[in-house]
Amino acid sequence: MGPIKSVLKEELDNSLHLQKGYERELSKLPKGSLVKKRIKGHEYYYLVSREHGKVKFMYKGRVSVEDREKYGKTKDLRAKYRKLLSLVKKQVRFLRSSLRGKEPI
Repeated sequence: MGPIKSVLKEELDNSLHLQKGYERELSKLPKGSLVKKRIKGHEYYYLVSREHGKVKFMYKGRVSVEDREKYGKTKDLRAKYRKLLSLVKKQVRFLRSSLRGKEPI
Protein backbone atom coordinates (compact mmCIF):
# COMPACT_ATOMS: atom_id res chain seq x y z
CA MET A 1 0.00 0.00 0.00
CA GLY A 2 1.39 3.38 -0.97
CA PRO A 3 1.89 6.29 1.40
CA ILE A 4 -1.17 8.16 0.10
CA LYS A 5 -3.43 5.14 0.55
CA SER A 6 -2.16 4.61 4.09
CA VAL A 7 -2.98 8.25 4.96
CA LEU A 8 -6.44 7.87 3.40
CA LYS A 9 -6.99 4.62 5.35
CA GLU A 10 -6.00 6.35 8.59
CA GLU A 11 -8.36 9.23 7.83
CA LEU A 12 -11.15 6.75 7.09
CA ASP A 13 -10.60 5.08 10.47
CA ASN A 14 -10.70 8.47 12.21
CA SER A 15 -13.88 9.44 10.35
CA LEU A 16 -15.60 6.16 11.27
CA HIS A 17 -14.63 6.74 14.90
CA LEU A 18 -16.13 10.26 14.75
CA GLN A 19 -19.29 8.90 13.14
CA LYS A 20 -19.81 6.39 15.97
CA GLY A 21 -19.23 9.14 18.53
CA TYR A 22 -21.80 11.46 16.94
CA GLU A 23 -24.36 8.66 16.69
CA ARG A 24 -23.76 7.78 20.35
CA GLU A 25 -24.25 11.40 21.44
CA LEU A 26 -27.42 11.68 19.36
CA SER A 27 -28.85 8.56 20.98
CA LYS A 28 -28.23 10.03 24.46
CA LEU A 29 -30.36 13.10 23.76
CA PRO A 30 -34.06 12.96 24.71
CA LYS A 31 -36.42 12.41 21.82
CA GLY A 32 -38.71 15.14 20.56
CA SER A 33 -38.94 18.86 21.00
CA LEU A 34 -41.14 21.16 23.03
CA VAL A 35 -43.86 23.09 21.19
CA LYS A 36 -46.06 25.87 22.54
CA LYS A 37 -49.63 26.06 21.25
CA ARG A 38 -52.03 28.90 21.92
CA ILE A 39 -55.60 27.66 22.20
CA LYS A 40 -58.40 30.10 23.07
CA GLY A 41 -55.91 32.55 24.55
CA HIS A 42 -54.14 29.99 26.76
CA GLU A 43 -50.67 28.55 26.21
CA TYR A 44 -50.21 24.79 26.26
CA TYR A 45 -46.95 22.86 25.89
CA TYR A 46 -46.58 19.61 24.01
CA LEU A 47 -43.68 17.26 23.44
CA VAL A 48 -43.56 16.43 19.72
CA SER A 49 -41.81 13.29 18.52
CA ARG A 50 -42.03 10.66 15.81
CA GLU A 51 -43.07 7.08 16.49
CA HIS A 52 -43.23 4.58 13.64
CA GLY A 53 -43.26 7.39 11.06
CA LYS A 54 -46.11 9.30 12.69
CA VAL A 55 -45.90 12.60 14.58
CA LYS A 56 -47.09 12.29 18.19
CA PHE A 57 -48.05 15.18 20.48
CA MET A 58 -47.84 14.48 24.21
CA TYR A 59 -49.40 17.08 26.51
CA LYS A 60 -46.88 18.41 29.05
CA GLY A 61 -49.02 21.01 30.81
CA ARG A 62 -47.21 23.90 32.43
CA VAL A 63 -43.52 23.77 31.79
CA SER A 64 -40.97 25.62 33.90
CA VAL A 65 -38.52 28.07 32.36
CA GLU A 66 -35.63 25.70 33.15
CA ASP A 67 -37.30 22.86 31.27
CA ARG A 68 -37.99 25.09 28.27
CA GLU A 69 -34.34 26.15 28.21
CA LYS A 70 -33.25 22.51 28.53
CA TYR A 71 -35.39 21.48 25.56
CA GLY A 72 -34.08 24.45 23.57
CA LYS A 73 -30.48 23.44 24.25
CA THR A 74 -31.29 19.84 23.38
CA LYS A 75 -32.80 20.94 20.09
CA ASP A 76 -29.66 22.96 19.27
CA LEU A 77 -27.37 20.06 20.19
CA ARG A 78 -29.39 17.64 18.07
CA ALA A 79 -29.13 19.97 15.06
CA LYS A 80 -25.38 20.36 15.62
CA TYR A 81 -24.74 16.60 15.86
CA ARG A 82 -26.93 15.86 12.84
CA LYS A 83 -24.98 18.38 10.76
CA LEU A 84 -21.63 16.98 11.90
CA LEU A 85 -22.85 13.43 11.28
CA SER A 86 -23.93 14.36 7.77
CA LEU A 87 -20.52 15.87 7.01
CA VAL A 88 -18.68 12.84 8.38
CA LYS A 89 -20.85 10.44 6.36
CA LYS A 90 -20.02 12.36 3.19
CA GLN A 91 -16.34 12.22 4.09
CA VAL A 92 -16.53 8.46 4.72
CA ARG A 93 -18.19 7.92 1.34
CA PHE A 94 -15.49 9.97 -0.37
CA LEU A 95 -12.65 8.17 1.40
CA ARG A 96 -14.09 4.74 0.66
CA SER A 97 -14.48 5.61 -3.00
CA SER A 98 -10.90 6.98 -3.08
CA LEU A 99 -9.52 3.80 -1.54
CA ARG A 100 -11.46 1.51 -3.85
CA GLY A 101 -9.32 -0.15 -6.43
CA LYS A 102 -7.69 -3.49 -7.04
CA GLU A 103 -6.65 -3.82 -3.39
CA PRO A 104 -9.22 -4.66 -0.70
CA ILE A 105 -9.87 -2.02 1.94
